[in-house]
Amino acid sequence: MHLLVLGGTGPSGLLLIRQALDAGHTVVIYARSPKKLPDDITSNPSVTLVEGQLTDEDALSRAMNGVHAIVSALGPPVSQGITYPRNTPLAHAYSLVIEAMRRHDVKRIVLLGTPSMKDEHDKFSFQFAALVSGVALFAHNAYRDVVAIGELFKQNTDLVWTIARVPILTSDTKTDHVAGYVGDGKTRTTLSRAAFAAFVIGELEKNEWCRKAPLISSP
Repeated sequence: MHLLVLGGTGPSGLLLIRQALDAGHTVVIYARSPKKLPDDITSNPSVTLVEGQLTDEDALSRAMNGVHAIVSALGPPVSQGITYPRNTPLAHAYSLVIEAMRRHDVKRIVLLGTPSMKDEHDKFSFQFAALVSGVALFAHNAYRDVVAIGELFKQNTDLVWTIARVPILTSDTKTDHVAGYVGDGKTRTTLSRAAFAAFVIGELEKNEWCRKAPLISSP
């Protein structure tokens, strides 16, 4: 497949790109600062770079031309805390992505989410309740942005979306993972970034979680 990658310059995004390439996909990387990408990626003949802001509709449209699906590692930096903007910038950016998807007849997107996005299949978990409450309290604007992203995609039922909700991300190199829901007895509170990437690339091939928002975690 020919994939558009969003959020590709961060640690999760880099793993997403490399695993996509290892799986035989060609990728377009849409990034504000492509110079942040390592040489082994920028020099790969299967990689196309498009520079642009998430709010640049023309550049985003150019990047989406001819792609079959989108994978995204975009997420609000919770570390910004109270300094994070109040105007849900990522949810707004995703609304522009959705508009471009419709213009280019791109139906499939697999994107990063978090347990702050509630799902009807979730059950109560003290650990996850504490995690989400902490984010909502100390990084409230980032929390609002994440929630808005989840609501945005759930309203767009004509698209084939999968929200890969992740708990605390780690730098472990293991790619094994489980997919389920909060409080189901099998999901945990950590996941390696490599396993997040493995789920996303695998979901593109298997399409097991279409229009669903599973929680992905370490086994």
